[in-house]
Formats: sequence, C-alpha cells, structure tokens
Amino acid sequence: MPDEFPQNEQRGSRHRWIEPLKKAYHRFLKIRGNPSEIALGFALGVFVSLTPFMGLHTAIAVPLAALFKWNKFSAALAVWISNPISAPFIYGITYYVGAKVLLIPDGYKLLPVEFSLDALFYTIQSAPEIIGILTVGGIVVGLPLAAIGYYFSLKAIIEYRESIRRKLEEKKAAIAKKLHRNKPLKKKIKKKRR
Repeated sequence: MPDEFPQNEQRGSRHRWIEPLKKAYHRFLKIRGNPSEIALGFALGVFVSLTPFMGLHTAIAVPLAALFKWNKFSAALAVWISNPISAPFIYGITYYVGAKVLLIPDGYKLLPVEFSLDALFYTIQSAPEIIGILTVGGIVVGLPLAAIGYYFSLKAIIEYRESIRRKLEEKKAAIAKKLHRNKPLKKKIKKKRR
C-alpha cells in the first residue's frame, strides 16, 4: 500500500502537466478558419518562440500574423512552446548553433560560469553579442522547426476536420435511414384508413 502512494502522486503530477497540453491541443484543433492560415500562424509562432526576446514573443507574433493575414490565435498559442521550463534548453541550442554559424570558436566564454557582480556586469557588456548569437541561432533552428510545425499542424487540423465530417455524415445517414423506414409505415397506415 505505501508503494502505491508515491506512484499515484507521481501520476497526479504528470496528469497536472499533460491535461493542460491536451486541452491546448484540442483547442488548437477547433480553431475556426482556413487550415492553411491556422498552420501558417502556428509556424510563425514557433519561429518567433525561438528568438531571444522572451516576454515579447506574443507581442511580436500576433501583429506579424495579422500583417500576413494568418491566424493570430494559433500564433499566440505556438509562442508558448518557449516558456520558463523549456527556455534553458531552447536558448542553449540556439546559442550553440548561432556560435557555430557565426564561427565564434569560444562563444561559451561570453556566458558567465558563476554568478557574481562582476559576471553580471560582464554579461551586460556582452549582451549585444549574446543576443546576436541567439538571434542567428534562433533563425537557423527556427526555420526548419517552423516548416515542420506547419506541416504537422496542417495535417492535424485537416485530419480532425475530416473525422468530424465523417461522423456527421454517418449520423446524417443513420437519421435518413431511420426516416426512410418510418415513411412507408405512414403510407400504409393512411391507405388502411381510406
């Protein structure tokens, strides 16, 4: 019995994280509009989420989506891929890729190893170069991820809508079949009354 309690607690913790993701995914599938525009908005949001401007991602993605006439809601939803939990991983990759693309052999030396007042001042002085590296890395990593995001989101939306269409057609056919069965009965009853 005591062994089951930690598993239930762990399952509850996992459930707390998975349930909101499932809800967001189902909400995404139910967005109204052209599937291509929704997928383009999502791809834009993925791309913007890889830029180093955390806190401004939504403020960047939504106006850009409006400018291109893509779905603003899907763009706003996609920028949340970059969040406080995923940011260290995302920015680590984009920094590494940006440093490699810009041929900065010791790009890691721009980042502080320990936290101190001197390290903070050094980081502030190096901020333009660090942001430049993160931006280049974000573009290089973001373009293929945005293309992948477009493809998978478009496919998911189309498949979801197709499954809804099939279900509606099946219900319509079942109702028509039921009505068709009832019509001959009514005619027979009318004939008997005459």
